[in-house]
Order: sequence, then structure tokens, then C-alpha cells
Amino acid sequence: MTLYAKMALIGCGLIGSSIIHAARAAGVVGEVAVADSSESHRARVTALGFADIVTADPAAAAQDADLVVLATPILAMGEVAAAIAPVLKAGATVTDTGSVKTWVAETLGEALAQDVFLIPGHPVAGTEESGPDAGFASLFHNRWTILTPQRREDAAYLAAVERLTDFWLALGAKVELMDEKHHDLVLAVTSHLPHLIAYNIVGLAADVETVTEGEVMKFSAGGFRDFTRIAASDPIMWRDIFLTNKDAVLEILGRFVEDLQALSRSIRWAEGEKLEALFTRTRAIRMGIVAAGQESAAPNFGRDR
Repeated sequence: MTLYAKMALIGCGLIGSSIIHAARAAGVVGEVAVADSSESHRARVTALGFADIVTADPAAAAQDADLVVLATPILAMGEVAAAIAPVLKAGATVTDTGSVKTWVAETLGEALAQDVFLIPGHPVAGTEESGPDAGFASLFHNRWTILTPQRREDAAYLAAVERLTDFWLALGAKVELMDEKHHDLVLAVTSHLPHLIAYNIVGLAADVETVTEGEVMKFSAGGFRDFTRIAASDPIMWRDIFLTNKDAVLEILGRFVEDLQALSRSIRWAEGEKLEALFTRTRAIRMGIVAAGQESAAPNFGRDR
């Protein structure tokens, strides 16, 4: 069943191209328009043939669209929203794929008219690959997509939220509705802080590398390789995430530093029981993630583009 006669994707990297593939496979969209500022991205989208319209102009793509998905770096979304606002038809739904929701809700809410349905979103899925060639239809299968609707109770808006929920369910995702501030705190724990730690550890290892004559990289174990994979994420996108979600990240980072100091004391004073209790608890958490099926699909390394 076609849910949206025309879908416009602004920014066509891994997530954007995967949305198109998945929506085409599910038969929930008709015409697809893509706008991307990258000439090479536009050339690949044209060559791959999965869009009906390919342009550099977001407004041209969004013209007459029933669903507009912003899949650009977060700090670019305000400019994009301002560009498409004059051409959006009444009743169009605008959503996004960013990992920060409070900033997006406030910025896009200021740019868009009330007769446009803004429903910020975040598909919690990804791989370390990027670009239009990286997309695939099954990326969202059994993965969570979080929607953070505005505080509106009018029937038309609630129907738009239900329609977008059905869209993501058709793409194979599980959908959760959440307050945007709560989303940003949760993601600060599950995604943003881990990336910050990965960037820091890999940077530290690079500094130590000069002292150990190459042994850090030569003898890197699986844990360190996982950190390097996370630290390979898009630097522009992650710069934007930390700048737009700084309050939640700094709050969680402060708690992490306190816990790290406590762990340091346990090691210093040979408190084996405390260490074992922590490791047992965290192992159980890992087993719970696996049991919930959130480890089997491609991990989320934040490569929205």
C-alpha cells in the first residue's frame, strides 16, 4: 500500500539510500526525489537509478512531496528547512534521521509552517560504510526507529504520526515514540559517549604509538579494533552531534568520569570483589542486548551520510 505518493530525500548517503531501497521494496512510496549537495553523490544516485528526480536544490526535490526526509548532517538541517519551507504543501510530513532531537525539533519548528507536520525521527541503524552505494533495503530490519512528535493533539497531526509510524514498520523497523529531551539523554549514554571514548582512546593510542615503535597497532586486539571502527565515523556528523547535544553529553560524561575514578580506586586498592561484581553486571547487560536481537544486525556507527 502506497503511504506517500512522493517522497523527497535531502542528503543521500547510507541512511538516505537505504530508506529509498527499503521503501521501494515495501511499496510504500511512489515517486522519489533526491537532493544532495555532493556532485559525486548525485552522479552515483543517477547511475544507480533508484530515484526519479536527482537535484542539488532541496526545494526542487521537496516540491509537492508528501514526505520529506532530512538525512544531512545536523547543523545543515536549519538551512535546508529554510530552503524548503516556501514550497512545502499543506499536510506534508517532514522528518529527519539525526541522532539529536531537541535541537532538530526547535530549529525545524521555527522554520516550518504549522500546516506542515514536523515529526523528528532517528533510525538507530547503520554501518561503517557511507555514500549512496552503501544503502540496502534490510538495514532497518528489527532495528529501532525513534520518533519524537511535537506536543500537538490535533487529529490531522496525530494521523500524520500514525502514518509515519506505519511507514517505518513497513521498512522492517520497530518504532518507539519518545520525548526529544529523553531521547537525547538516552543516546548520549548508548551512542554519543561511546563515540567520544573511542575517539579519545584511538587518539591516545596514536600518541603512544610513537613511543612503542608500532606495537600498539601491531598487537591491537578485538576491543581496540572495535574502537578504531567506531572512531572512523563521519567527523562532520559527529562534530554536529556533540555541538547540538552538548548538555546531555556533558551530563553523562561527568557521571562516567566519576565512575572511572571509582574503578581506578578499586584497581589501586586491589578490590577484586568490586571489580568482579562490575564485570559480572556488565556481562549480563551484554547478554541482554544479544538476546534482544540488537547485536545481530549491522551495528550503528553513526554513518548517516
